[in-house]
Amino acid sequence: MPSAVQLIRASTLSDVAEYAYAATAPKEARLVFLAGACPLDDDGSTIAVGDYVGQAAACIETMTRALAAAGATIDDVISTRVLVASSQRDDLGAVWQVVRDAFGTHDVPSTLLGVTVLGWEHQLVEIEAIAAIVD
Repeated sequence: MPSAVQLIRASTLSDVAEYAYAATAPKEARLVFLAGACPLDDDGSTIAVGDYVGQAAACIETMTRALAAAGATIDDVISTRVLVASSQRDDLGAVWQVVRDAFGTHDVPSTLLGVTVLGWEHQLVEIEAIAAIVD
């Protein structure tokens, strides 16, 4: 089933950003708000301690599983917020590349933030997402 999400390009804004500047969903869409996807294994232990890229990949896997539980896929995501516990742009860039690769051409509006600390011990990355699906 095709995604209900429509990505919007803004020709009056820079094309340097690797994401759409806006997205919409039809009025009959149901929004799915995901909790922040964390890099945790099934027993709650932090995965890939000290590894930004490994934790980003684990967060994508967690997000994908949460989407599936709600009857959605990554193509139904309408926006993301990516949190990285670092003040180094290289760390943020490495995490962003994992997220960007996971979304491919479905380049939803996103915000990438460097933060001081995240909730779980040894946690470096968290990804929040909102999806829109039509039942």
